[in-house]
Formats: sequence, C-alpha cells, structure tokens
Amino acid sequence: MQKTHLDDLIFEASSIFQQPWWLNAVAPGMWSAAEVQKDGKLLARLPYVYKRKNALRLCTMPKLTQSLGPWLTPSRAKYSKSLKQQKDLMTSLIQQIPECDYFCQNFHYSITNWLPFYWHGFSQTTAYTYVIQDLRDLDKVWSGFQENIRTDIRKASKNLSIRTDLGLENFLEINSLTFSRQRKKIPYSHELVYRVDKACEQQQSRKIFFAEDSHGAIHAAIYLIWDKESAYYLMGGADPSLRNSGAMSLLIWEAIKFSAKVSKKFDFEGSMIESIERFFRGFGASQVPYFRITRASPRMKLLLTGRDILNDLKRKNK
Repeated sequence: MQKTHLDDLIFEASSIFQQPWWLNAVAPGMWSAAEVQKDGKLLARLPYVYKRKNALRLCTMPKLTQSLGPWLTPSRAKYSKSLKQQKDLMTSLIQQIPECDYFCQNFHYSITNWLPFYWHGFSQTTAYTYVIQDLRDLDKVWSGFQENIRTDIRKASKNLSIRTDLGLENFLEINSLTFSRQRKKIPYSHELVYRVDKACEQQQSRKIFFAEDSHGAIHAAIYLIWDKESAYYLMGGADPSLRNSGAMSLLIWEAIKFSAKVSKKFDFEGSMIESIERFFRGFGASQVPYFRITRASPRMKLLLTGRDILNDLKRKNK
C-alpha cells in the first residue's frame, strides 16, 4: 500500500503524524495517501493505514498516532466559496479511500468541517485534547497553571534534577511501570517505540526528559516530539512508589519551556480518562475538540452489534 516515492518528502500537514517518515515508522508498508493535485500543486492529502484482520479490511489509526485525517491547502476565498472548495477536495479524497469494512480516523482539531464525510455515510464522535496555544510568553503560561501544579513544580525542583541523557531503555522501563500500576497491558510494542525513536532522532524532533533524585532513582519520564507548529506529549510514565514527589509536573514544565524554543504550541494529546484530564487541565491549557470519524460496512455493523450484545451479557452475568 505504501507510496515509496513519498518516503523522503516533508509535506505541509496538519501535524507531524501525517508525515511520510512518521507513517513509515508506525505502519511500515501499510500506509498510503489519497491526494488531489492541480497543475503539479498539492491541494489536499489524506494519509491512511490499511490492513487486513482475518477476513476484514480495516483503515484505522496506527499506534502512538494522535491524528490523521485530511490536510487541505489554505483558502483565501470568501467563506461560502471556501466551504465549496472544502467539499470538492474532501469528496475527491473520500472517493480515493480503498474499500474497507471499517474506517476510523481522528482528524486534527484544525479540521472543523466534516460534512462531506457525513454526506458519504460516515459518523462522528467528538473527543478532546488540551493545548497551550501560544508559547511565546512563558511567564503568562506559568501564571495560567493552577496553584497546586506550581506548588508541585517548586517542591520537585528542590529535590529532583532533570536529565535528558538516560536513553530509551530507561524510558521504557519507567513507562511500563505506569501500565503495571493500572494492571493494563502496554498498548504498543517496544519494537514500535524503537522505530519511532529512530525516525524522530533522524528528524531531530524528539527529546526524553527524566526526573532523577540524588540517589539515582528515576521518579518519572516523558517523551516529547515536535514539528514547527506544535510539540506533543507522546508518552510518559512514573514510578508508582514515588508519585508524590511532583516529578511529572516538573517534567511537563521543563518540556513546555523547551518546546517554546522549537515550536509554537504544546499539545497534551488529551485523554477521555477523568483523572488524566483533570491533571492536564491544571496546566491552563485550552480544551480543544476534535472529530473521530468512522464508517462500517453492513457485515462490520453486524459484527459490532454481536460484540455489544455479548458484552452486555457478560456484564449481566457478573
């Protein structure tokens, strides 16, 4: 499925996640892109990941990838004509999506018009991320933090040092502790993380921050990626036995300060989990909605209905 001639190109895009080098890392040999061109100029692009699972054909989100969806060249036309241009471009992209039993993509929050997808049988669910929209004034960013966040940062800064030289192995170890505490399986493989890390390192677009105490114990770590428009808190983790040190708040503040040197925004990547949402909100970030677009074939709808019935029966029999 992969268009190899795109491998070395960097596109205008809504986010880092739409770049060919990123997709080569998270979905090697499994992605392609619908495109609209005119007179050799790219007007619209929609990357997608296509795979088979048993007899099902799926277009879904790859791991560690916040958003895909369409990128449209900015329009200078009047509003009504701009909407017509969006409709035409999106319709052309939709017509190029390969036939599949299930399509699911998170659109970047800059895409606020999904009507052309609705007209082609897609459904939409709203999800949220949290974004610090402007990193130019760090004093203003700091003043937007809730007081408990500032207190944690001050406390942690007295007892912990920030390191960025401890490597991916140490990060993966501390990252796994978070999932162990929640009794959850890590949702991505180490092999995938190594591919992403290698690709990001080649693009000079990643940094790993660790909070370490005077005894050499790592309290927490976060994995940051960025492009010229936005930095993203991609992954993180903390030692459950050291959770009260304020390390995570300190790390995020350090990551925000660094991000101000390389990008314009800081995206927490959001969460629908209440406790995580509350923590991210404490940094004064704006709540930003984005669209999750789906479409299922008749046989997929039948399978999903059967799954829901089985899940209901399991809950009732507990």
